[in-house]
Amino acid sequence: MEDLVVRDADVVDGSGADSYRADVVIDDGRIVAIVREAAAAGCQRPKAVRELDAEGLVLAPGFIDMHAHSDLALLRDPDHSAKAAQGVTLEVLGQDGLSYAPVDDRTLGEVRRAIAGWNGTGDDIDFDWRSVGEYLDRLDRGIAVNAAYLVPQGTVRALVVGWEDRPATPRELDRMRHLVAEGLEQGAVGLSSGLTYTPGMYAENAELTELCRVVARHGGYYCPHHRSYGAGALEAYAEMVKLAGEADCALHLAHATLNFGVNRGRAPELLTLLDEALDAGADITLDTYPYTPGCTTLVALLPSWASEGGPGEILRRLADDGTAERIRHDLEVTGADGCHGVPVDWDTVEISGVTDPALGGFVGRTVLESSSLRGEAPWATARRLLLDDGLGPTILQHVGHEENVRAIMRHRVHTGGSDGVLHGAKPHPRAYGTFPHYLGHYVRELGILSLEECVAHLTGRPAARLRLPDRGLVREGFRADLVLFDPATVAAGATYATPRTLPTGIPHVLVDGRFVIEDGRRTDVLAGRAVRRSPM
Repeated sequence: MEDLVVRDADVVDGSGADSYRADVVIDDGRIVAIVREAAAAGCQRPKAVRELDAEGLVLAPGFIDMHAHSDLALLRDPDHSAKAAQGVTLEVLGQDGLSYAPVDDRTLGEVRRAIAGWNGTGDDIDFDWRSVGEYLDRLDRGIAVNAAYLVPQGTVRALVVGWEDRPATPRELDRMRHLVAEGLEQGAVGLSSGLTYTPGMYAENAELTELCRVVARHGGYYCPHHRSYGAGALEAYAEMVKLAGEADCALHLAHATLNFGVNRGRAPELLTLLDEALDAGADITLDTYPYTPGCTTLVALLPSWASEGGPGEILRRLADDGTAERIRHDLEVTGADGCHGVPVDWDTVEISGVTDPALGGFVGRTVLESSSLRGEAPWATARRLLLDDGLGPTILQHVGHEENVRAIMRHRVHTGGSDGVLHGAKPHPRAYGTFPHYLGHYVRELGILSLEECVAHLTGRPAARLRLPDRGLVREGFRADLVLFDPATVAAGATYATPRTLPTGIPHVLVDGRFVIEDGRRTDVLAGRAVRRSPM
């Protein structure tokens, strides 16, 4: 007898098609039968060892978080309710060009320091891997939800070239091609870049194009955090579309939004650019989070010249008064490339986390608020925080526009991505709330998307981008990665004031046919594994 039958569910299957009522039968981690209500009326209903009454609930494929920063969180916290409770059954890691494989001992230490604001220092992690394949093997020991991985271009460049602002030599480029190919052969789904983060931002387009050609040959996709989301954002999007076209590589635009005052109301221009490329045959998708503030590290705002050489050199420059004044001028007057070419407004920069608990009093305040309390200039406060916390502070940057968010999420190639940073005392609520916020706020309350359309954005469409032949849809033979939610009550509990609050209205989540959330509570099941790129 089969393991489980989910009885009388309203199935929203991830394709965008209308919902239907059915019994769904699960056995050995897969959907083995779907008996629609009309068929069930004339025959004996399916039975199983266990029956779950889903009256009033929607059964959908598990949500796919196309932009996650859980690279260490999945190892550190087996519970991982931040994502599991949202109905997420697969996360895509290795984002923004910086993660923990492939590395050697030197590069690992540098990367751990550079992105401590995203994932913590990692002092509690046994880094017993160096290659992409070894990292995926580590995930295979058992994690809360499934995970796919992008080869991080910045980490590859740090490993081969270092943290210097210079072109790669032909020999270095050959080695980077080899490392990218190796990572893809070991199971990575594509390549990511962080082109406002060092050292990835030091790569010229010709270098990126060559790496993307490798990605294309292996059937992966390129996922850039492009060179600007502020001044010159539309030009930066166009640059990535052109680059991917020249490499004949599929393109997925990371957290595709338009921020800062210079881009208010400009989403239609971006969507026209994408539609023209799509109509010409380009393979493009994008992801967004359904919130207006961004989230990054405080050090990321600095001009790229100040970050050359890696974390140690950044701290040395910050400690020197003359160099620190140059940094301030670029930030506040010129508009640093790390701040997307826009002069920083310290009243929009809220400290969301620090690595040193002694600095916790800064969390939840903007840099301007803290500087006023301290009776000093905002840059003096920001500089001291960076020095005292070893570049560790994370920030929320309140620079987005709701009209842009709504317009982009309607687009035909849109998918959902939380960009969720789980580290820090006061993280962005998107880490705990992205997927129920789509369903509760933008579907039920505002009607920006229909339920069927929104679920397709969060399931079937991202699975197609990842080239997963048996995930992302409710279909016989597909993996039983599933979520059951109440469309009348599903909502994000996380707010800016209480960002770690779990959602409501999602009583059941299954990974590989096993309950990771049951009756609204996290079980002890660790059914997640690494999801590797499908062979071409």
